[in-house]
Amino acid sequence: MAQPEQQLQTQLTFDDGVIEKIAGLASRNVDGVLSLEGGMLSNLTNRFRDEADPTQGVDAQVGKKQVALDMTMIVEYGKDMRQIFNQICQRVQQDVERYTGLKVIEIKVHVSDVMSKRDWQDQATGKPNTDQSTDKRQVE
Repeated sequence: MAQPEQQLQTQLTFDDGVIEKIAGLASRNVDGVLSLEGGMLSNLTNRFRDEADPTQGVDAQVGKKQVALDMTMIVEYGKDMRQIFNQICQRVQQDVERYTGLKVIEIKVHVSDVMSKRDWQDQATGKPNTDQSTDKRQVE
């Protein structure tokens, strides 16, 4: 008597940091987003960091099939924040769903500050998470 063939069992899971990185990279490419900002502990840690952390300012709750995101950022003064928010939601949802297959069910964006691009550049000089040499609209 032949033994029944056993089916392959598979599972793909993602660490919260993976989703946070995808969302952080996608939202940093939206015109008008100057930076994503973490809380006080994250900002303190940044002082001792030499390179950018694309997960800063992004918190993800990742389930087996769904994702919820909270983001905190500084936006450029004079830009339409509703339009920036809509672009962030569209890009983040598109990238997370395309790369992982997980459904984005919630995106919350908190604007912690608004600054002119020049003021932000002056304040951000030498800090990680602030790549001022790259025009965000050219990055894909």
